[in-house]
Amino acid sequence: MKTYPVDKIRNIGLFSHGGAGKTTLAEAMLFSAGVVDRMGKTLEGSSHLDFDPEEVKRGISIVSSLAPIEWKDHKINLIDTPGYLDFVGEVAAAMRVVDTAVVLVDAVSVIEVGTEIVWDYAEAADLPRLVVVNRMDRENANFAKAVEELKAKFGPRLAPLMLPVGEQADFRGLADIVRGKAYIYQDASGKKISEEAIPADLLSTVESYREMLVEAAVESDDDLMMKYLEGEAISDEELVGAIRLGASTGKLIPIICTSGNKNIGSLQVMDIITQYFPSPAERPPQKAVLPDKEEVIELRTNPEGPLAALVFKTMADPFVGKLTVFKVFSGTLKANTQLWNVQRGRLERVGNLMLLLGKSQVTVTELVAGDIGAVAKLQDTTTNDTLAERDKPLLLDPIIFPDPSLTSAVEPKTKGDEEKIGSGLLRLAEEDPTFKVRKDLESNQTVITGMGDLHIEVILGRLLKKFGAAVNQVDVKLPYRETIRGKVKIQGRHKKQSGGRGQYGDVWLELEPNEGYEFVDRIVGGVVPRQYIPAVEKGMVECLAKGVIAGYPVVNIKVSLVDGSYHDVDSSEMAFKIATSLAFKKGFIQARPVLLEPIMEVAVTIPDEYMGDIIGDLNKKRGRVMGMEAMGGGKQIVRAHVPQAELFKYATDLRSMTQGRGKFTLTFDHYEDVPTTIADGIIAAYKAEDEEE
Repeated sequence: MKTYPVDKIRNIGLFSHGGAGKTTLAEAMLFSAGVVDRMGKTLEGSSHLDFDPEEVKRGISIVSSLAPIEWKDHKINLIDTPGYLDFVGEVAAAMRVVDTAVVLVDAVSVIEVGTEIVWDYAEAADLPRLVVVNRMDRENANFAKAVEELKAKFGPRLAPLMLPVGEQADFRGLADIVRGKAYIYQDASGKKISEEAIPADLLSTVESYREMLVEAAVESDDDLMMKYLEGEAISDEELVGAIRLGASTGKLIPIICTSGNKNIGSLQVMDIITQYFPSPAERPPQKAVLPDKEEVIELRTNPEGPLAALVFKTMADPFVGKLTVFKVFSGTLKANTQLWNVQRGRLERVGNLMLLLGKSQVTVTELVAGDIGAVAKLQDTTTNDTLAERDKPLLLDPIIFPDPSLTSAVEPKTKGDEEKIGSGLLRLAEEDPTFKVRKDLESNQTVITGMGDLHIEVILGRLLKKFGAAVNQVDVKLPYRETIRGKVKIQGRHKKQSGGRGQYGDVWLELEPNEGYEFVDRIVGGVVPRQYIPAVEKGMVECLAKGVIAGYPVVNIKVSLVDGSYHDVDSSEMAFKIATSLAFKKGFIQARPVLLEPIMEVAVTIPDEYMGDIIGDLNKKRGRVMGMEAMGGGKQIVRAHVPQAELFKYATDLRSMTQGRGKFTLTFDHYEDVPTTIADGIIAAYKAEDEEE
């Protein structure tokens, strides 16, 4: 593939709710442009873009796929993203590097929760958008109704550019509102098209939609707006220019219709992208930081500028190894060179440069500013790193990935697989920034966090396929704590005589509640010699690590050494440590011990209509609502304190209650007493486990 100048490059992402047909439309575009010689099908496992084993197995997109398309002297870098909410991190990454968001909606269901989510991402990124009403061949497909719903939800910027000729089973082409022509598809290939006059029964509809389009388009051009308001006619050439300006700046969002399955409209999508939407050079400049100087500069997409490339995806290829996928925001990157990883402060050796077409690679010699490509086998580089020149280490703004919220623990099915599991999960976390893994040192569990049940299921499937490590999911052990609510004075006496030198240690301790841990030496008169007091304190610290009632660490206690006795020959540090342990265990039981649980602050962002359901559910989870605040746009934030024990599956619960429209964040706030009925069960389970051991 030849090198295209930046003004001939278009970077687009296909985004939608799951099941709207993104991959099918992408396959149609590849086939119509002659990139592939057949249209792959996701459900048949023959897709060029859904090639991951988990995607083939499930018949859905799980990771983003890339494909370069040469079309009418332009290069379209297409990114096909997953539609399921568990894989929204792929959407966030793609939104950071594309210049146009192509938002697909189903012609029957139209706006779904995934549509709203990708729209919010596009708004935040200030991306130009093209809306595609796909699957027009479906029963009950209704373009006029879809346009009405889209404009009602997303505003007057939206306007149709092309209308369907026929609908449902009769969908056979598109009518161009601007040029007054119809494109009728003649066969199933999607390549044989006739250009005809618009059917007579569509003329009045075309006229009314043209008026809608003109009204939206002139908003981007003040002179044209004045001409329109003064009642003058807008020519086709003027309208094309206004559409181009409006679409490129996001002031106009065109709507067209397609059927990816019948390959109707894929050619028009590519024509519209190349004609009306911006090249990377036409997008606003990027902010970049020179870390050494703490200087922020504006970086334009210029092949002659300083080199800066952002890594937005890391993936493992079974043949070439680790693949690093990036967009060049400035400069020109040539093969067989060295780059400076700004975050890591390391040089990376760059070998062959590649374009990715699904799972295939096309080798190229260079990538200019605005282009997207990949390189294999970089040692230290991962997603969100910036690659630049060593003498000008520009740092680009990172991708803001959503925080994973569903937590589980895993343990090996086969003993001895611990190392394989640990390294495999770390590799998978490197590929997917929305997946986290950590070793909990207190519980000794491997804890994983993902975006949802399906996300975690896919990750563990990959762990088995790629690394041969099978795991069981188990409950996460909560970091409970133990403390006391009463005050007690207790003796611990250790005396043992077994021939020869014996063992003798005797202490009196006072235990009482406290803020934090405190040890106080109140010995007078040398009843416990000075050399043994550190042993008492050390023995006390060892006791705090494992509590008496359920084996959890002890907190918030003041321990005073108030009295004791010793033996000139038989006393030792060990004897005093044992005596301390005996006193503590007896005294703790007598000092009204309680179990503490972690309480999290939960901030739940939801549409107004779900407020009652959410508050009711938080109350059921033993939560206390601390306050609410309006966010605007019909959304509220509910803040509550909720026991962590109730929240491990909250991501799934919230998604179910809000149809995926809610999100939440968690932060640790404090510890509170566990209710007696729950604490009794935890303590009983600990005692049963302790007896088994």
